[in-house]
Amino acid sequence: MSNSELFKLRSSIRQNKYVGFTSGLARGFVQTNLVVIEEEYAGTFELFCKKNSRACPLLEVVGPRSFTPQLLARNADLRRDLPRYKIFKDGQVIGIKKDIIDIYQPNFVFFLIGCSFTFENALLNEKIELKHVKELKNVSMYNTNVPLIPEGIFKGNLVVSMRPIKYNKVVDATIITAHYPKMHGAPVYIGYPELIGINNLNNVDYGDNIKVGEGEVPMFWACGVSPQNAILNAKLPIAITHVPGHMFITDLKDNYYYEIIE
Repeated sequence: MSNSELFKLRSSIRQNKYVGFTSGLARGFVQTNLVVIEEEYAGTFELFCKKNSRACPLLEVVGPRSFTPQLLARNADLRRDLPRYKIFKDGQVIGIKKDIIDIYQPNFVFFLIGCSFTFENALLNEKIELKHVKELKNVSMYNTNVPLIPEGIFKGNLVVSMRPIKYNKVVDATIITAHYPKMHGAPVYIGYPELIGINNLNNVDYGDNIKVGEGEVPMFWACGVSPQNAILNAKLPIAITHVPGHMFITDLKDNYYYEIIE
């Protein structure tokens, strides 16, 4: 995708014309998860992210009294540049919105967290098929029984995204994604979903049901939906996140976060 095409896509999202998932879109650009909480809880949540950097790789913190990133997209408005937002109140999901202009508060702090959609371009460039992209679907995501490291009021279990990968591409997919630690890095589990509390891959918790076919292995990456479990448990007066799969698309190219593995 070119910079001009990116601008058109973001404009379409900002105008609420595009409200779908972003997997397969903006190939070559960094995508992020979003968490928005009040300033009172921001310090504790930042520590939670640092303790759980595999699931919550923190890229930038914006606010309070600001909603424009200085690193990731200097002309963006985080109140309206995601396709859909999920609204939490007192530990309950109370709605989905196309923007949060009407509920924005100056004391909101925006956390931008790395997303595995970013490394999908590198996988596709190496001829590793991604079925959810091919089928024009959202990625499959699951709650697990793997606990995150708690910090204060924030605690919960890991969420993973799953991609079926051909047997002969499993090692390649692992190595390629390991170069992107700020985008969750290498998979946390390969095969045997029951060992992490996923008893039926057909029962997705978020996203679409992507079937694992013959000759394919389910590979699981840490997912930036994990903080949403922590927000539910914290029962904050108000919190906002992206709807799973509906990410913030930044101005940075994916190679910005490519790291050499020693």
